[in-house]
Amino acid sequence: MPAPTQTWLITGAGSGFGLEVTAQLLAGGHRVAATSRDLSPALKELARRHGDRLWTAELDVTDPQTVHSTVAQAFTELGRIDVVFSAAGFGALGAAEELSDELLNRQLAVNLLGPIHLTRAVTPWLRAQGGGRIIQMSSSGGHVPDPGMSVYNASKFGVEGFFESAAVELAAFGISVTLIAPGGTRTAFNANIAQAEPLPAYEDGVLGQVRGALAGGMDETTLRHAVAGDPAKIARAIITSASTTPAPRRLVFGAAAYEAITTAWRQRLEALTAQRDLALSTDADDVLADRA
Repeated sequence: MPAPTQTWLITGAGSGFGLEVTAQLLAGGHRVAATSRDLSPALKELARRHGDRLWTAELDVTDPQTVHSTVAQAFTELGRIDVVFSAAGFGALGAAEELSDELLNRQLAVNLLGPIHLTRAVTPWLRAQGGGRIIQMSSSGGHVPDPGMSVYNASKFGVEGFFESAAVELAAFGISVTLIAPGGTRTAFNANIAQAEPLPAYEDGVLGQVRGALAGGMDETTLRHAVAGDPAKIARAIITSASTTPAPRRLVFGAAAYEAITTAWRQRLEALTAQRDLALSTDADDVLADRA
């Protein structure tokens, strides 16, 4: 029996995961409200091929007022929206002190505040219709430190924290949340990373090595394994997850991401466990007496 037709609202649909998921959904007979800062030629071509099953709008997720008005328009014109896929993203490479205020603010505005604005905008509509699903792009960088990506990682760590808490709030209304954490993937994201002006102090350190690798200083085999994720496979898994009950809280994609996140979590747990006695000892004396 074929899966029921769904309607999705997608941000960042002009490229990357947003575009790939949009294309696969349309090919599968679903409807999509595709939004993007600029309507790319690829998105316009999908609109030409799929007609009224693709609803499009220009949307800058850093503008809260426009986010709310676009969401209202999409729900009003399309009726029920089953899945909200928040895929808009932006990356900048540079040490924390190298990044300009503009690059710093844009990363946080697009990657963290944008998803928060979107969630706040769609929640009343999803609640009124009795539920739905929010799928949010995160990253292995929401769990694992990456030199030169400190502010990007801050945005993704923030996304993880926000949606872990929001998921608990939204569950009572039948709204489920899934976080997507891929590793290096063969999209145009790496090619489009903004570069901060390098400081000489970082030239010979690990950040200098990262810059050299991105500039072509990595052999072909190492590069293939570092950026191994297949966008089409990941998009299919994201779409499948929307029909999985209960909704997975987090999906990790890619062997490198799985290994890096596993190692990071294990190291944090080991460090926390080693601090147990110290942690318990800092409670107030009356609580310690009760515990004795």
